Amino acid sequence: MLIAGFPAGAWGTNCYLVAPAAGEECVIIDPGHQAAQGVEVALKKHRLKPVAVVLTHGHIDHVASVVPVCGAHDVPAWIHPDDRYMMSDPERALGRSIGMPLMGELTVGEPDDVRTLTDGTRLELAGLELSVAHAPGHTKGSVTFQMPETADIPSVFFSGDLLFAGSIGRTDLPGGDMDEMLGSLARVCLPLDDSTVVLSGHGPQTTIGQERAGNPYLRQVSADRQARGAEPAPRRGM
Repeated sequence: MLIAGFPAGAWGTNCYLVAPAAGEECVIIDPGHQAAQGVEVALKKHRLKPVAVVLTHGHIDHVASVVPVCGAHDVPAWIHPDDRYMMSDPERALGRSIGMPLMGELTVGEPDDVRTLTDGTRLELAGLELSVAHAPGHTKGSVTFQMPETADIPSVFFSGDLLFAGSIGRTDLPGGDMDEMLGSLARVCLPLDDSTVVLSGHGPQTTIGQERAGNPYLRQVSADRQARGAEPAPRRGM
């Protein structure tokens, strides 16, 4: 499997291109602020043909390049319905905290073809299988994507702004909710094997095992789960 990722734009948002191998079809995850050029460079370098854009949530730093990328390659964008409005109204999603000058330089709006992500969906795109989990907390429509483990590689988890190396996404913007965030961490992240590779919306790669051991938020929800008498979370693969 090929995963080509790069941080883009003013917020350093990770954009990922995922394909079975070089020279094949691919899926683009979170083409955010100033990501369009980086996407084209990666497509050319690896000889990839995009078939879809999939979005972990609707914040402008993750969707700012959706319109040019989808338009250039005539592909659909997939997003949870609770975050769809953010593509056309990014300032409402951020509580207008960034301000008009910055927003004025970005291309906002929807691509021609927008499709809906729902919890539990399995997307089969470009020869890949992506399992969708609704994970509110950072935004109401945040989702994650998980690729299954194979004989050659561990499972890969695209966490968006749910889980970072050593931290989690902020919950102080419109639609954010710390209780929902902790609930999503417990429901979506804790059941994953320790060997699962985490590719997040910002920052470096990590694993569920590393975060289970050192991330204070994941440690908190794990301790809460154990205090309630729930079954221990899986720890296979480490």
